[in-house]
Amino acid sequence: MTTEARQTDPSPGGTPATGIPATGGPPADDAPVEVSRLESFIDAMIDMGQTGQIFGEHGIGKTATFFTHIARAHPGTDLVYVPAANLTPDDLLVNAPVRDTHTGELVLRQLVMSRLKPESPFVLLIDDSLQAGDTIQSQLMQVACNWTLGEHDLRALGCVGVFLTDNESLSETSARRSDLALLDRMVTMRITANDTSWRRHLAAKYRPWDLRPVFSLWASLSPALRELLSPRTLDHVLANAKEGFPLRWGLPLVDGERLRLAEPGADGRPGQNRTAEILDRIADSLGVPNPATVPDPVRQVVRAALRNRWTVLLQGPPGCGKTELVRETVREGLGREALYFSLPVTNVEDLCAPVPSADGTLDNLLSVNFTGSEPKAIVWDEYNRPKDKAAFAKLMEITQEWSLAGRRIENLRAQIAVQNPPYHLGRKLLVARNNIAQATRFTASLEVRPEDIPANEWLLARYGRDAETVLDWWKHDIDDDGRAWITKRTLERLIKLHRRGLPLEMATVYLGDGEYAPVPLTALIDRLKGRPVTGLRELARDADAWESRLRRAAEDSDEGGNDTDVVHQILANAELSQLKKHKAVVARLVALLPAKLRATYLVGASEQQQRFWTGVFVGLRR
Repeated sequence: MTTEARQTDPSPGGTPATGIPATGGPPADDAPVEVSRLESFIDAMIDMGQTGQIFGEHGIGKTATFFTHIARAHPGTDLVYVPAANLTPDDLLVNAPVRDTHTGELVLRQLVMSRLKPESPFVLLIDDSLQAGDTIQSQLMQVACNWTLGEHDLRALGCVGVFLTDNESLSETSARRSDLALLDRMVTMRITANDTSWRRHLAAKYRPWDLRPVFSLWASLSPALRELLSPRTLDHVLANAKEGFPLRWGLPLVDGERLRLAEPGADGRPGQNRTAEILDRIADSLGVPNPATVPDPVRQVVRAALRNRWTVLLQGPPGCGKTELVRETVREGLGREALYFSLPVTNVEDLCAPVPSADGTLDNLLSVNFTGSEPKAIVWDEYNRPKDKAAFAKLMEITQEWSLAGRRIENLRAQIAVQNPPYHLGRKLLVARNNIAQATRFTASLEVRPEDIPANEWLLARYGRDAETVLDWWKHDIDDDGRAWITKRTLERLIKLHRRGLPLEMATVYLGDGEYAPVPLTALIDRLKGRPVTGLRELARDADAWESRLRRAAEDSDEGGNDTDVVHQILANAELSQLKKHKAVVARLVALLPAKLRATYLVGASEQQQRFWTGVFVGLRR
């Protein structure tokens, strides 16, 4: 299922419905392994020397079954995995000048990719075979029909089986095979999730959970919902549940929108959205919560990715600080910088390049960043803005297979992709589209909000009182629409321009024709000029007077009064560093607030904020 599982625990493929014993939990380690329909087909094609073609929906474990079954049932036989959608024409075969061993002259020879000369018997698996370009299709068809590539006979190189796999959906493929001369050379099987071993592998992966209720729930869904909640996606839902994350994070973001588990109506449009119901039932079956969110979600999911070898997608508006927070969290977790790639400026040659090798094969040189045994994490910035299709093809191999040009990237611990949504503030952004097969490669997919990024603390630490003033304006003086236009990146520009005495309007987003972001700056200019305002700094400066006001408000009503609301809003919006700086005053004032207001400071707060407020409340009881 997931690429990370393919290289550690066997990932879910899909077993028959009988793959889990009817009367027990996960099968015991010494239990006989029941062979799935796909596994039987693989064995038969190898025995007969026939090319096998397998079609099935995305995410049911077609590829994963090859990885686990070949290793178990055919020891000594390698699996050469070729992701066709990620190939460029020079990856398989190239004409290159070489020195003739007999004459010593330079001659032109066809060099075949080194992975097709593994010096041992091998099975060739061409995955996503319909997604390759025209040139690659021609090369792959020669392989499928004759087991040859250029002048090379694959049988002579040790090939004992050739298989092509893909999903027939036109939304995910770029071609359909219709040439009868070609179709007459292959044995073709269409499979469903019940023909692979995904239940068996998920049961083993998530021990000691008993997944039988989850499997029963999945089987009870309609075919349309089972296709949406594919075994791969179910694997991701379980992975998020295991970490205590919202289960919806396991559902992919397709074209920027969270996948909805909804039955198609009679008119073909989605019907009732059953996402919350189904995910809550999965959580209940596992005996775990399904929270709406978690504190500090970006840091938590990046740390989980480093622990569990996940690929994660973070989608959020521009300028909110996603990338910097990810890089900082990776640096803390690995003790070294992440490998950073910005897709709009990443070329194929930045990742790898094919070169002739001394043994007469075509090898690939990897970028030095991908070599070495030290722990690595990759940050793919602007993930949905690739420079070209060739670069994105190589990127897809890394994100899907954790390899590059067929070579495993050693000690790669996590991959985090960061992107913007297709639309923001009613405007279309210049980003690429994805399909569901690509979207489901991420173990967790988050929609990041600006408040999920603790950029305010960074601004306070760097710019001091100027940052306090600008943040107070941002929190109190403009509405939600205004805050959406004024990103944290814009806030920093406002501070810098203020310090240089330049017009603040120039720091906001320029929309063209002399128009800037529709956010009034008058209140900010007044604040920066010293107009009297009330913030935490002002509360601390006049703590006695505010304490008296709060006592009077409490005497008038159990709910407090206007002064109560002012203090509550200031404390609720204050950053942790500000609260710590004025802790004594905060403790004095919060003691006079209604209990129901005090309780809100713990809801949705980060672990550090909860620790601060818990300490304050414990002090009140003393």
